[in-house]
Amino acid sequence: MVSILATDQGNPDGTKVNGQEKESRASEAQNPSKAPVTPNSNKAIPEKSAAQKYEKPSGAELKKLAKAGKAAKRAQSKQGQQAPPNHASKSNKSENKKHLDEEGSIPPSSQQPPPKGQHRRSGSASAGSQRPLELRPGQQQAPVAEPESRKEIQKLAFISHLYGAPRRTSIAGAGKDVHPSILALGLQMSNYIICGSNARCVSTLLVFKRVIGAYTTPPNISLARDLTIHLSTQIDYLKSGRPLSVSMGNAIRWLKLTISTIDPDTPEHQAKTKLCSAIDNFIRERITVAGQAIASSASSRIQDGDVIVTFAKSSIVERTLAEAYRQGKNFQVIVADSGPLFEGRNLAIALANLGLQVQYASIHTLSHVVQDATKVFLGAHAMMSNGRLYSRIGTALVAMMAKDLDVPVIVLCESVKFTDKVALDSIATNEMAPSHELGFFGTGADKAGEEGDWRSSSNLVGLNLVYDLTPADYIHMVITEYGSLPPSSVPVVQRLSTNT
Repeated sequence: MVSILATDQGNPDGTKVNGQEKESRASEAQNPSKAPVTPNSNKAIPEKSAAQKYEKPSGAELKKLAKAGKAAKRAQSKQGQQAPPNHASKSNKSENKKHLDEEGSIPPSSQQPPPKGQHRRSGSASAGSQRPLELRPGQQQAPVAEPESRKEIQKLAFISHLYGAPRRTSIAGAGKDVHPSILALGLQMSNYIICGSNARCVSTLLVFKRVIGAYTTPPNISLARDLTIHLSTQIDYLKSGRPLSVSMGNAIRWLKLTISTIDPDTPEHQAKTKLCSAIDNFIRERITVAGQAIASSASSRIQDGDVIVTFAKSSIVERTLAEAYRQGKNFQVIVADSGPLFEGRNLAIALANLGLQVQYASIHTLSHVVQDATKVFLGAHAMMSNGRLYSRIGTALVAMMAKDLDVPVIVLCESVKFTDKVALDSIATNEMAPSHELGFFGTGADKAGEEGDWRSSSNLVGLNLVYDLTPADYIHMVITEYGSLPPSSVPVVQRLSTNT
């Protein structure tokens, strides 16, 4: 028998192939579906010839090919399980890993040729000499900032629902659709430059006039629908600075209702003019004229020789006292005040400039101050549906002291501040101000030599609530633009103001 030495193309292993095996291989090349599959073979199914490459195999052939592939995979998996672990390869891998950590590249010994069918990536450097990309000098990786929650102080569990997102103190991150006037107003409210329920409500409506004036309706969209969405973007930005007051919420609901009643056929310029005029009427009727009516009614209850006690600063109380002084009445005013805002200072200065006799006292001396009082006039942030007063924190303490001494407590409040909500305490609903506004809680830099950074203390918690709730039993009378009424009649006035 004649043996033939296989060439590199026929047999890469360099083994001898006899004539019978050569004929069998030739027949297998012509009919690859009948080729035997060996467990040690890496390629279970040989490639088809050029003539058969474009022939579509039948269903039976596809099944045979699938079975042959599965059998080859099973054989390879069995061989991998039976093979003993190669400790030398593990040590080689650890050495390569150590070499990679030191040199920053893959050692040549660990390079393996790419599997058959894959092309080696060509480039200026081989795969073994590639190094990780280095950052440019201007692209140095910034250090990972510590999360803001870790920097904040420990939160009290029973009021954890009051801790919201931190107040916005800059215009960074504001949306492109936010009007510049809204940006300025949000910062002014957040920094207490514009403070007070009436001032915030009026400022918001006046800024909305600018937003409406600069608004342009997109094509094929009605003004009533798109303007409401546009205003919602402005309102969300204002909320990020400080929560909306009750008067602001009532004014915004009224404005959206007014926008929804605009006829779609109304020209844009005419509709915008109508909305701006409606805003002016709302401010005049619900705030300006209502305040004048309340001041006129409340000033008539001030007599000569009275000692009026008030707390913090209320625009309607200031107007009432000024009206009584212009009527020629001789009375004294005691302004009780507390931190951290100390709003009563501005009220005391304003009344003293008018010529009134004013005494400014801290809330710590309230027990001595109220003993000389004949009436207590209080402003309001909101009047709840159950007749309770929601106002600056410390108001409930003043009302309680006056109640114990049988001093009448009179609340001055416009109907725009009435709400249909019911509140039983000042914990379920309140505004949480930043703790650093308190006197003791400095920013850390000014207290570094004394107390250190108070945020790093795990057992020091700053609680800075803005409002409290005064029970209806402590209130003698509520004066509104609709007249004087008991706290139990607040829901009636709220319905009247909503219907009109």
